[in-house]
Amino acid sequence: MSSEQSINIKSIETPTIDITENDVIVKTKPRVDINHLLSKLREKEKSQKKENLFFFGLVGTVVIITGIIASL
Repeated sequence: MSSEQSINIKSIETPTIDITENDVIVKTKPRVDINHLLSKLREKEKSQKKENLFFFGLVGTVVIITGIIASL
């Protein structure tokens, strides 16, 4: 019985921590602005369209030049 009492006493004697309201820092996630996300998406799509147009133009130019050289 004495060993059981010593275990109970040890578990009761845990240190306590005092927390005041000033010590607690609450982190909230910032809200996401949907308009900002949509504008980023539009800019990305616009840049992809420009890249695609550039590569299709380049391929078309190469095909036309090859056709002209082959017809001579």
